[in-house]
Amino acid sequence: MPAIDILYRDDALVAINKPAGMPVHRSQMVNDAPHYLVDVLREQLGGKVLLAHRLDRATSGVLLVARSNEVAAALGAQFMQRTVHKRYLAVVRGWPEPAEGVVDYPLPGARETGPRHDARTRYRRLAMVEVPIALGRYPQQRYALVEATPETGRFRQIRKHLAHLHYPIIGDCQHGRSDHNRLFKQHFACHRMLLHAWQLEFAHPVSGAPMTLHAPLDADFAAIVARFGWSTALPPPSHGG
Repeated sequence: MPAIDILYRDDALVAINKPAGMPVHRSQMVNDAPHYLVDVLREQLGGKVLLAHRLDRATSGVLLVARSNEVAAALGAQFMQRTVHKRYLAVVRGWPEPAEGVVDYPLPGARETGPRHDARTRYRRLAMVEVPIALGRYPQQRYALVEATPETGRFRQIRKHLAHLHYPIIGDCQHGRSDHNRLFKQHFACHRMLLHAWQLEFAHPVSGAPMTLHAPLDADFAAIVARFGWSTALPPPSHGG
């Protein structure tokens, strides 16, 4: 089994840098993966492994794992009360205008036909690039690096909200643009969705101390950032915990 990068560890919880493409557990939607995160972590860490929240299979980044039912409940309460501050990085098609704003657009749950619930995401454009590759009727393509901060935690919220603005995330097979996804595969050897949980701020479930955890970009995402000259545009991670 592949080893998972540990960002923080104590007796109460573990924070990991989830790999892109690995589902967190087997479900009705995902049952064909070679590895599932909970199984890999159970083997790697030993003992009880309880996910405090979720990330999509295609998304990488900070994920919290509780080592007891009590800690899982305490962390879950923070997520429910929206006191956990999440920052994501994404590469999108187009140059978002305005450069920063709030998407306030209700979303359904996992069932698209179900009722919609309030959903809000703040976004900020960090950097832009114009690529001299023809696609469709345009001789050049525009892409941007975006920081997204969800204020609610709806199913695929960031992916759906950026697509709603017509700035879909590169590599998003469900809500993105297949032609631009293919361009990144063919010209940049990038086969993952470019959405990463960059930073998580929360209170330690036992001590109450403020925690700030940051997950470095993986090689594929970092290669895109470097190729487009965006390295200096990455937001500096906060330090704490």
